[in-house]
Amino acid sequence: MSADLHCHTRLSNGSLGIEDLILLAKKRGVTTIAITDHDCLAGTVRGKVIGERHGVTVIPGVELSGTDKTNGQEIHMLCYKPDFPDRLEGLCRRSSIIRKKSSHLMVLKTAQRYPITPEFVVKCASGSTNIFKVHIMQALIENGFADRIYGDLYKELFSSDAEGNINHVPDYEDIFDILKAIHDAGGIAVLANPQRCKNEKLLDELVEAGLDGIEIYTPEMTAEEKARFAKYAKKKKILTTGGSNFKGLYNKQILSVGDCDLPDECVQELNTYKARKKKLEKKKAQENK
Repeated sequence: MSADLHCHTRLSNGSLGIEDLILLAKKRGVTTIAITDHDCLAGTVRGKVIGERHGVTVIPGVELSGTDKTNGQEIHMLCYKPDFPDRLEGLCRRSSIIRKKSSHLMVLKTAQRYPITPEFVVKCASGSTNIFKVHIMQALIENGFADRIYGDLYKELFSSDAEGNINHVPDYEDIFDILKAIHDAGGIAVLANPQRCKNEKLLDELVEAGLDGIEIYTPEMTAEEKARFAKYAKKKKILTTGGSNFKGLYNKQILSVGDCDLPDECVQELNTYKARKKKLEKKKAQENK
């Protein structure tokens, strides 16, 4: 089995449509994928139907945006297999509005520096539920002001270390509220990119609050980081997942669907997680009688 549990489509900051993504997975021998668009569940049902048609299992998912309120850092949490996805719609809508305000400010600041129009940036984001930094960069490339997305101009505009940057960090809902919302929807909560957390206590606090797993099998993680987080997950008895974070044209490096070293047993554990959890809860309830 080959799997990739972190893929984006044109609905957020990916460049491929749902069917194109699934066909690519099929041609690469990837039998299981999760479509995890940012704060958007729109591709879940369609993805499952198209996946069945092409022999690719599509696990329902979404990447939800949150904020670590201790330091204002944007934190992402993956939700897999929600029993009641409609319960997440309100959260997705609120996060989308927050992102839109942030993106609007960055688009206006870009238009003040370069002769592009906000309308052209919107055109570059056609099909997406929002405007992302990659869409701003695409507009700059198409108008001749850059030759790549993640080059010097990207750093100049969006790096927090760059003097005069236009980056605006959205203030999303508390990451602990995101965790609760996932569980209220009957989903499995997995922290995306735990190595990015600046708050060293956050992971422990999230696990204490019921976090189900962490994402470690990604191209971004070093072998040392993977070993450290795998050891941590084993100690805390939580799931480990992984994925390529595939975005097509908007990838930060050369990679395709399935370019992650996700072990088969991780996918199997994710698929059986809810049943095992219910069994344990039932056993505990009987013991407490």
